[in-house]
Amino acid sequence: MTASRWLALTLAGYLGLFAWLGLWITFLSPPERLPVSLALLLAGTPLLFPLRGLLHGRPYTVKWSLFLALFYFTHGVVEAYASAGERPYALLEVLLALSWFAGGIGYVRKRRADAAGAEAGLSRQARP
Repeated sequence: MTASRWLALTLAGYLGLFAWLGLWITFLSPPERLPVSLALLLAGTPLLFPLRGLLHGRPYTVKWSLFLALFYFTHGVVEAYASAGERPYALLEVLLALSWFAGGIGYVRKRRADAAGAEAGLSRQARP
């Protein structure tokens, strides 16, 4: 796969998770003990930090945003285990976080391989 396809998978997982959490918290299963606005703030704010770097395809931002993907993966697994009523919602969160993570890993590896190939090509051309 090309780097742009890996980035598309990363963005699909990231933006899908962003939209899914908003839908889940506001309409499908609003929290009982917290105001909806506070739950949205707690769930959605961390996703805003890597937004610009991911949209621009910056490898450094993709790398550190994968830690956030692992957080949402863990949240989905715990939620799926803890409450049977919300298991389908949580499993979709797990799937989106995994696609974000897998796409990010593939993107960073492909960009590194492309950069190494370009550097090797330049060094071959520089030799007499």
